[in-house]
Amino acid sequence: MMKRTSLGALFVFLAATVRAHVQLPAFFSDNMVLQQGVPVTVWGWAHEGDVVTVKFRGQTVSATTHNLKWSLKLRALKAGGPDTLTVGTKQHTLPLTNVLVGEVWVASGQSNMEWPLRQAFQPDDDIASATNTLIRLFHVPKMKSDSPTVKIKASWQVCSPQAVPGFSAVGYYFGRDLQAARKVPVGMIETDWGGSPAEAWMSREALEISGRYQTEVLDTYATAEKNYRDALAAWAKEKAEAEAGKQEFKKAAPGLGWKPSELYNGMIAPLVPFAIKGAIWYQGESNAGRAEQYRSLFADMIRGWRRDWGNDFTFLCVQLAPFTAVKEQPEESAWAELREAQLLATTKLPAVGMAVITDVGDPKDIHPKKKQPVGARLALAARGIAYGEKIEFSGPQYRKLEVKADKAVLHFGHVGKGLEARDGELKGFAICGEDKNFVWGKAEIAGDTVVVSSPQVAKPVAVRYGWANCPVVNFWNKDGLPASPFRTDDFPMITAVKK
Repeated sequence: MMKRTSLGALFVFLAATVRAHVQLPAFFSDNMVLQQGVPVTVWGWAHEGDVVTVKFRGQTVSATTHNLKWSLKLRALKAGGPDTLTVGTKQHTLPLTNVLVGEVWVASGQSNMEWPLRQAFQPDDDIASATNTLIRLFHVPKMKSDSPTVKIKASWQVCSPQAVPGFSAVGYYFGRDLQAARKVPVGMIETDWGGSPAEAWMSREALEISGRYQTEVLDTYATAEKNYRDALAAWAKEKAEAEAGKQEFKKAAPGLGWKPSELYNGMIAPLVPFAIKGAIWYQGESNAGRAEQYRSLFADMIRGWRRDWGNDFTFLCVQLAPFTAVKEQPEESAWAELREAQLLATTKLPAVGMAVITDVGDPKDIHPKKKQPVGARLALAARGIAYGEKIEFSGPQYRKLEVKADKAVLHFGHVGKGLEARDGELKGFAICGEDKNFVWGKAEIAGDTVVVSSPQVAKPVAVRYGWANCPVVNFWNKDGLPASPFRTDDFPMITAVKK
């Protein structure tokens, strides 16, 4: 059921309850992690005119409550702890204990991010060994809302075998590896919902400022909503008539898809502007049929989050895993187009990275169980992008094509220690000429390049790699990371919105 929260109603509620007590957002609680190295905003609600004072590690900062809300900033903090943070007025002081300072990351997306550790591949040892007081977990409750909410019900938990089974497997593995590498506390905020499309995680502003989204997303939903109401009324009438005639009625009620912005309002807006280092994102399956649109939609979602936080934080995504091998010839694939859209975001925007997982998918399951490599590769990307470590954090990425006689020579970035084929000759490369008819090609590594050819193609025009719903590929760098699928052409996309 959709939950609607009115800010006006909330403030009326608060006015009746905060006269004796200062109130804080849920993520200011015992066991929390504050972001190191940046000013940290602390905010909440209290009685009108009350002076609220926050004390932490020798800092004492005060703010006066106006329109029932107060907000202040702590100067940049150094990693460490635990310590106690106190928030109070003359009438009431609230101590928050066991507080750490370190790295805070948001983990969001749809079901593959939501997938809990207890259902991942062979999780027993990882759960049993999960005791780590330097990792803290915060799980945002599921909430749909028509307008931005400000309050959620949850609290920070210390990482333990009891706390992790229901937490995001990808989020946990990412946090575990990051904490081990950076040697500082890590806080993971999980906010996700299975089956959700990207537009549900975007603010209304982010959608309305684009004429394209106004037409293709907002107007389309408005039409669907009207049709739903009409269908529901017709269904209710049919059901009533059947029951009046004492006839069995099995027809299911009509449904309505995800409403744009409803998850942003209920599960992202309450977090802003809590200081974070970055976000990890595993989503795209629900947008695969609109992959051409996702090329801009995904990038604009990232821009919107950054704008709202006032911080160009690092954003890392997981490329879609292989699933359902329904087409052997690499010509048309919505999932390949979605993977390309994800890859494009890493080139369009600064501080955006991607974990490629072509080797850990399950062709028969949209929820591949091997989440540990996913978290590990995201942590590598974080170390390289967010923290500037001099490590190779990506597999080979296509840069340019050279045509030499009957051969296509491909150049790559993120070569690392060198290129390699795993388990035999290179697989998954296709080539075409001017007829745009792709055929499987022979691919060979030549230094930092890959040379592709076919006796059927005298004059190459384009090459594709892993261009399928379920690609069979084996191109890696020697640093142990797989190459992203790609295409060198810009032929029309099958997921383009028909005008």
